[in-house]
Amino acid sequence: MKWKEYPQNLKVRLITSFFNRAISSAVMPFMALFFAQHKGAVWAGIFLGMIVFVTFIGNFIGGYISDRFRRKKILMITSIVSTILLGLMTASLVPQYKWIEVFATAYLLFMISGSLGRPAMQAIIIDSTTPENRKAIYAVDYWLTNLSMAIGAALGGLFYSYHQLGLFIVLTCAYATLPIAYAIWLQDTTVPQLKKQHKNVVKDLFANYKVALQDKPFVMAVLGGMCIYAAEFSLNSYIGVRLATEFRPLFVGEFKLSGVRMLSLLNIENMMLVVLLTFIVTKFTDKFDKRKMLLAGLVFYSVGYTVITSANIWYMLLLFNLVATIGELMYSPIANAEKANMMPDDKRGSYSAFSGISFSGADLIARSTIILGAFLVPSMMSVYIGLILLAGTGVLYGGLFVFQEKRRKELILSKTV
Repeated sequence: MKWKEYPQNLKVRLITSFFNRAISSAVMPFMALFFAQHKGAVWAGIFLGMIVFVTFIGNFIGGYISDRFRRKKILMITSIVSTILLGLMTASLVPQYKWIEVFATAYLLFMISGSLGRPAMQAIIIDSTTPENRKAIYAVDYWLTNLSMAIGAALGGLFYSYHQLGLFIVLTCAYATLPIAYAIWLQDTTVPQLKKQHKNVVKDLFANYKVALQDKPFVMAVLGGMCIYAAEFSLNSYIGVRLATEFRPLFVGEFKLSGVRMLSLLNIENMMLVVLLTFIVTKFTDKFDKRKMLLAGLVFYSVGYTVITSANIWYMLLLFNLVATIGELMYSPIANAEKANMMPDDKRGSYSAFSGISFSGADLIARSTIILGAFLVPSMMSVYIGLILLAGTGVLYGGLFVFQEKRRKELILSKTV
């Protein structure tokens, strides 16, 4: 499927998401540093922890409203509000001593606004694709995601420290184009909308997610994904901490490859491999059975991260990071497409929001590895990560294929009786 053949809404979604992620990646990684510098590490930790909680709730509310109302209207409102809040964050940096309280409040509201609109963005890609082309589209989205994050991280790294205000001004102007793009190009297509079943909105919201919770195959896919993502998330938690303290520095001339720089190198390698190999790997996997390719990809991914968890030699780290990334490129588009195929037409936003538990749970597991790593030697941590990945592989595969197939047969049987 060529770019010119993509539905218009899909093009709008892919392009606007690219700029949205690039803008976020340029500033969000530095927020912990920003607040720690101006308000102290403890305040920063508590505040950012609160943001994780409220955005998690916002994501669930966003999933509900994206199924109840027009997606275009939701994206228009949330993007306009986000632009205003980003502008307020920029304005608060103008005074010499900065209005940190104003910046923090605007940042909190900016994150909530983004979480409310995110499920609608995720649902659009499902609305605009079919089961036949969904895997290919998710591969494109995955490639654009990594490219935008790489560009955003590069911009942030270059300009955050010495041109902070200028960076925020440019990002605000770029973000202001998003609601304009939605207004001009996003088509307000008719998709099945969720009907309100209870007069009480809160009760109706929980009743809506109760349906997703009762969908055993989908819940299994979400929990399996959580275990699998935990390994990747641990790269910047336990693995990063371990490399910073245990990695023996390597000197190339006067250049010192420390543990922190080794971590950066692994992240750069991952992003570069995704940008260069996504379409090659996807084209290769298209020739084989998707179930076998999913399992093969998860095996590569699991072996890679199990070794990286305890490896301390630079070439071993780079080699098995390559193995893990290839595995990720093999399994990720298939898993995302299959999960999308499981979502009911009138609950795509809610199901998309519910699937976000995979990332929140994975983040918690990854953070817990830092604590566990204080008591276990690296080789035992490799065993721990390996067991989590093994469990995740079994649960994800079972949810996407085994139990899903069983449910299809039961439905066919019930119709024939």
